Amino acid sequence: MSKRFEIEATPLDGLLLLKRRPIADPRGSFARLFCAEELAAAGWHGPVAQINESRTRHRGTVRGLHYQKPPFAEIKLVSCVEGAILDVAVDLRPQSPTYLKTHAAELSAGNACALMIPEGFAHGFQALTDDVRMIYVHSAPYAAEAEAGIDATDPTLSIAWPLPVANRSPRDEALPRLSILDERFSA
Repeated sequence: MSKRFEIEATPLDGLLLLKRRPIADPRGSFARLFCAEELAAAGWHGPVAQINESRTRHRGTVRGLHYQKPPFAEIKLVSCVEGAILDVAVDLRPQSPTYLKTHAAELSAGNACALMIPEGFAHGFQALTDDVRMIYVHSAPYAAEAEAGIDATDPTLSIAWPLPVANRSPRDEALPRLSILDERFSA
């Protein structure tokens, strides 16, 4: 069977861009969102523990930057299946050569791309269109006690959000900046 993904490395170690290869005919199209065999070769380990859907109504909305702390860290496969987003990943692994570096990629229903985000990364996105629908595949179940995040507008990260940042949740607005996290880790 032919491969259903073209897998590309990004500048951040372990963060991969996946381009789905839809099959189309006059009736419509078919695209594989997840393939354990192909993605295991690219670094996916563990089971599929959860598949989640999110909807974002308004263009400019920013969600994140979220992550799960060890031992509940997870790999995420993020796909946008309706509308378009700017998806952002931040390397939070202190031992990594790309520590605190960010990478952004446009994911949309039209470009059939996804990001495979390894453990140790924070993740967030901005809706580039109204009515965005996303599918997340997680390697570990959600654990509320391991939930963490970073302020998506932290100037240290220099994320170039293409639209004015809007519609953040109270939880996301209260996320700490990296300087506060550094203070907590050094204490």
